[in-house]
Amino acid sequence: MMGALSGIKVLDLSRVLAGPWCSQVLGDLGADVIKVEQPGQGDDTRKWGPPFLDDGSGDSAYYLCANRNKRSVAINMADPEGAALIRRLAADADIVIENFRVGGLAKYGLDYDALRAIKPDLIYLSITGFGQTGPLRDNGGYDFLVQGMSGLMSVTGLPDGEPGGGPMKVGIPISDLTTGLYAAISVLAALNHRHATGEGQRIDLALLDTQVALLANQASNWMNGGMVPRRMGNQHPNTVPYQDFACADGSILVALGNDRQFRAFTALIGLPDLADDPRFAISAGRSVNRDALLEQMRPAIARWKSDDLIAAMQAAKLPGGKVNAIPDVLVHPQIEARGLVHDMARADGTPVKVLGFPAQLSASPATYRHAPPRSGEDTFLVLSDKLGLTQDEVERLAKAGVIAEKL
Repeated sequence: MMGALSGIKVLDLSRVLAGPWCSQVLGDLGADVIKVEQPGQGDDTRKWGPPFLDDGSGDSAYYLCANRNKRSVAINMADPEGAALIRRLAADADIVIENFRVGGLAKYGLDYDALRAIKPDLIYLSITGFGQTGPLRDNGGYDFLVQGMSGLMSVTGLPDGEPGGGPMKVGIPISDLTTGLYAAISVLAALNHRHATGEGQRIDLALLDTQVALLANQASNWMNGGMVPRRMGNQHPNTVPYQDFACADGSILVALGNDRQFRAFTALIGLPDLADDPRFAISAGRSVNRDALLEQMRPAIARWKSDDLIAAMQAAKLPGGKVNAIPDVLVHPQIEARGLVHDMARADGTPVKVLGFPAQLSASPATYRHAPPRSGEDTFLVLSDKLGLTQDEVERLAKAGVIAEKL
């Protein structure tokens, strides 16, 4: 089956997560992705374990999450011959993705200006911590650092003064992942621009910019209402009740988004008068008077068993549920019905499980063609097929340390 991006060629010089996440998205949608790695080392995340894949590769489970639908070539860009090979691959590419420090590729002749000179319509994506401009442009950026600097950790975690209170990072590398998604969106926009005009362009994307943009409602509360966002644990800054509650045998989640749902829920838990109380009747009042409201709701909810209350909420079409552990959610009937977990196999037959592309496109769905490769496993094949190198040329480059086979 042909993907929506079938025929689009991506040269991925990035490593770790934000760049590889972007190129994986493009690969899922059909693009031909060539991942360039350092001989003898490979992508940093290959070593980010345990756990590791039990096939002798030493590849971590972390690496596997972001590198399917790619072919790996191991080329030493610090060697002039290696840089020349990468330039030849770029000349055949539609998109180049890199996440080196600002100016870091210029010394190899792999910066935007150098590659644009040989491929004028090239789309060149640069991902850095802080962008190509500004006082922090030369600083390295990392997900955890950006989560704190962006303000995200100021609104994540239990309130100050409570046990366990204080800044808390999100449990996944959210800044890297969302930067990868914004990168894919930007690349698709640039492709459409090139289709209309024939022009390539450079995309300058920063982790900090992405995470600040994702402050969304929290930033708007301050910019447009003067309300300083703060850590509130699992409570919502505007909508109440929208949090976890303790039942007789565990906790549940209640996410009521409007006055009708609030009225129905209070009736369900035996407190119908709350919906007629002028302090709580409308959403704004519940937000202002949340402590008084929760003081009455918590004892009523605590009398329920969690499964009974969730079942009653589902029958009343009210949004509620449990906090699932990852092993539980991956076998949840809804996830199984949506087909989100995929079984793949490496070239040697080693099985690998991956989480699939979440959007279901009716005409051009995502495909799963290549399991995450071992470092450099496609070097010889790609150089012979893409660049026409002979077996003798490939062997000479390998002996000289310019390229390498799989680790």
